[in-house]
Amino acid sequence: MEGVRPLPPALAKAAQEELQESPERLEADLQHLKDWLAKQPHLRARTDDQFLVAFLRGSKFSLERAKEKLDAYYTLRSALPEFFANRDPADPAIQHIMKLGLFLPLGEDREGRRVILIRGGGYSPAGIKASDLFKANMMVLETMLLEDDALMVRGQATVLDLAGMTVAHVAHFPPALVRRAMVAYQDGYPLRPKAFHYLHLSSLFETLFGIFKSFMKEKLRKRIATHPDRESLYRAVPQEILPEEYGGQAGPVQEIADRWAEKLVSWRQHFVEDEQRFGVDESLRPGRPKTHQDLFGMEGSFRQLNFD
Repeated sequence: MEGVRPLPPALAKAAQEELQESPERLEADLQHLKDWLAKQPHLRARTDDQFLVAFLRGSKFSLERAKEKLDAYYTLRSALPEFFANRDPADPAIQHIMKLGLFLPLGEDREGRRVILIRGGGYSPAGIKASDLFKANMMVLETMLLEDDALMVRGQATVLDLAGMTVAHVAHFPPALVRRAMVAYQDGYPLRPKAFHYLHLSSLFETLFGIFKSFMKEKLRKRIATHPDRESLYRAVPQEILPEEYGGQAGPVQEIADRWAEKLVSWRQHFVEDEQRFGVDESLRPGRPKTHQDLFGMEGSFRQLNFD
């Protein structure tokens, strides 16, 4: 179909078996979303097929869930300017973060899922805005949402390396900011996180990890694994897809980081146009406008993660 990249045979089979994607129904499903978007006075949304199919796949082809995700995608962009306003990948602050290599998409694991390495202690908090860390991360995710079929069909496996993290890193993230970021990831992206691998979980973070884990739903808890060393990680994630610093063959962290920093700049026009053309006008929303409390809950409360 014009506008949607053909999937390789193995991914096409996975999309049909895991997501209930039907080649015969795809065109009708996409048109259904376009017709629905055209009737939403508060939404100014993209309607290209590759964008919309990401939401269908992220919702396992439930049209109602895809609509909810699309609405949330734009609603949260308006509600969270700290993450979604002035997104310029050439901004020196963003480029600095990108070249630190804190968020690195890698190859695929043995189940074909995209592996993403997060190096939580790979920076000094001084001089870096926590909101810019999330902003850069979300910009990378947005490019992947449009380009990475393995991510959208098979899902993602995240490796979180906590080596080098200190109390200063924890203090760098105000709880309210973290909560808003969690809502953005949970509700604003059609992602399918399938596995979480924690490496170098020090005693400093064991208590924090336990508290964080307590707010997760059982389905997500079952997807978490902690690894005392790299050998344990290798049993879950193929060693060869990891950076050289982790004993792998994917090249040095800096080389991967520089490549992604350059790639993000090539998307600069996309981010400029996205902010100018698309969004939500709450004054035009049918019924009651969404409020801060609707989206993020009461101050001091946490929302459970609700991935599937």
